[in-house]
Amino acid sequence: MPNFLSPDTFFIEKNISEYAPVINSSVVGLVGFASKGPTNVATLITSPQALIDTFGEPMEAIPGQALEGAIEILESTNSLYFVRAADETTAANASSVVEFGSCPALEVCAGSYGVTSTLALKVQVWDNDGVQQFANPKIIHIATGTVNATSGHQGMALAKAIGGTRDSDKFGAYFDSATTSTGFIVGNFAGSGAKISVSAYDSTATWTLLDILTPLQFSGANAGQASALAATSLTTTYGISFSGTGASGLGYVAQSLYPGAGYNGGTKTNGDTSGNSITIQNLAGPYFNVVVNDNGALKESFKCSLVSAQDFIENKINTSFTANLKSKIIQGSLFFSGADAGSPSQATYFADTASTIGIVGIYGRLGDGSSGRIGKNFNPRFIKALAKTTNFSGGNSGIGSSAADRDTALIGSQASTPKTGMQALDNELLNISIAAVPGISTQATQNALVTLAESTQSFIALLSPPYGVGSTQAAIDWHNGFADSRNASINSSYAAIYWPWVQTFDVFASQDRWYDPVIYAARQMVYTDANYYPWFAPAGSKRGRLTKPSSVEVILNQGDADSLYSGGNVINPIMNFPQEGIVIWGQRTSKRTPAADDRINVKRLVIQTFKVTRAVGRPFIFEPNDEFTWDLLEAAVNPVLDKIKRQRGITEFRVVCDETTNTPERIDNNQLWCKLLVKPTKTAEFIIFELNLTNQSAQLGNL
Repeated sequence: MPNFLSPDTFFIEKNISEYAPVINSSVVGLVGFASKGPTNVATLITSPQALIDTFGEPMEAIPGQALEGAIEILESTNSLYFVRAADETTAANASSVVEFGSCPALEVCAGSYGVTSTLALKVQVWDNDGVQQFANPKIIHIATGTVNATSGHQGMALAKAIGGTRDSDKFGAYFDSATTSTGFIVGNFAGSGAKISVSAYDSTATWTLLDILTPLQFSGANAGQASALAATSLTTTYGISFSGTGASGLGYVAQSLYPGAGYNGGTKTNGDTSGNSITIQNLAGPYFNVVVNDNGALKESFKCSLVSAQDFIENKINTSFTANLKSKIIQGSLFFSGADAGSPSQATYFADTASTIGIVGIYGRLGDGSSGRIGKNFNPRFIKALAKTTNFSGGNSGIGSSAADRDTALIGSQASTPKTGMQALDNELLNISIAAVPGISTQATQNALVTLAESTQSFIALLSPPYGVGSTQAAIDWHNGFADSRNASINSSYAAIYWPWVQTFDVFASQDRWYDPVIYAARQMVYTDANYYPWFAPAGSKRGRLTKPSSVEVILNQGDADSLYSGGNVINPIMNFPQEGIVIWGQRTSKRTPAADDRINVKRLVIQTFKVTRAVGRPFIFEPNDEFTWDLLEAAVNPVLDKIKRQRGITEFRVVCDETTNTPERIDNNQLWCKLLVKPTKTAEFIIFELNLTNQSAQLGNL
């Protein structure tokens, strides 16, 4: 307590308003394979469309049914974490090379035009496909007196004459700020197919063709890519300067952010566009748009160039260097071919100041008879990307070719940083309550999931026999460890087994498919949470009826259900009743010893109580371990259990936190014990009607 040393009015704030938080009991964690998206990280998915955008569409070719399961479950909840497993040694990013070429340019050298004479030029432009851009050539006219006689800014005058937005995506003008008397007419299309023709109005008052210019397109095999800017010696002539020696090629590669074949562009069998591609759109001057397409639709667009570092492709799409948003699909990287390539530095749009060749002595409409000079650029000073669309290719989803390889990827590693595979679910922040690896029935993967559930005590693992296991006896043998695919029984209160598989129409494949029953077990659990409480049984005609499946793999009768559900067997049957339809007809955990937690509703009650009471108790850590704290903790826990009782989860409870639970030895070990005594509500799984026949003289009111 503070010491009050002089008279005054004081205010002391103490917060004793703690209450139990609301914890979502419906967060599902699914682990499986996909053709795209982040790998080995638990990714929050809140809608079916978000799942498809992130991880791609489900396909029968992808092992397991994690994507199919996620779509079904997301119809009943909006909180699902998807872990995409992948073999990092085989997974590969898809890529597409951005091809570069020079733009055709004509140099208009130092002369007297615009000062004491007139310059008239006529320009026609062809794009990289050889398509003529103007029905009639464009006229450039710089009249006498346009430029101050002492400034010599002919290049600036040329740029001004062409400038503004007039045909700026077709051709433009450039002048070197260091030597402003030099200007260039530049075609804004790059590559070997692009052309620009320039004619001048000479002293005979007729148009004379100066030149038809075609530029260079750089290509070559670099770093295994299809094509890239390549030359025997790269200097600042090419518009990019870099340090290092021995490099023989330079280029940009656009690469998917994550590995996967789902990024590979192409055409589906039905004619639809699949995967990703990039389209380079031509813009004015040195600029071009890098457009990212997803399944044929524009998703992102970034304005880039090689003029300055902030406009480099990698800065635009990787780091959001400017106002553009960072790409969510691709990344850009500059690569070299050759040893000791070094690192790229600032690009220079106009770098070479070499002399021109083929100087043509053309006299414009010269009022005073003086001459100017016009010549074509010898070196490719103006570099930009080729306007074209290229598909991504080379992506590999990292799905192992063998069951053992796939098990390794699905199980993952606790030792990795971050954790991989299903181990990524071991994160308290995720609050996973239900977990499954749909469509995967291998012993290694299922056992690992159960082990993880038991070690975290935070979720229930859902399992099933493999599709096509056969008969009821075969399913029983499987879960008891007497099958070719399983030699160890399943026995855990943190696991539940469902069978048989169910048939559902797959809208992506446009056909009926057999789905793993754990998908619908999880779906009915989150449905139960949304409409009842987690301690209600997710089974029966109210909470276990499956509306989407149309058939079951094996038609079960009452004898089958009795065998699966009793006699030490713990498989929850999925029945097809004539009136009720397809129903989950059991709610057993796989615990073999008779106890309260051999039922799913009780186990989910335990998991939810565990999470809530942990949150309630955390503020009391490091408080004095005395009767005052004990009373406060007991007062905080009582409302939690009382609420569950009022919601029909328990019938009676008692909280004990006193000297009987906190012995001197425990206090000496800095332990505070709080005992919760709970009678969980049992479910009515057996409804018995007793029919008594009496004689006519019986008094029924007395029976």
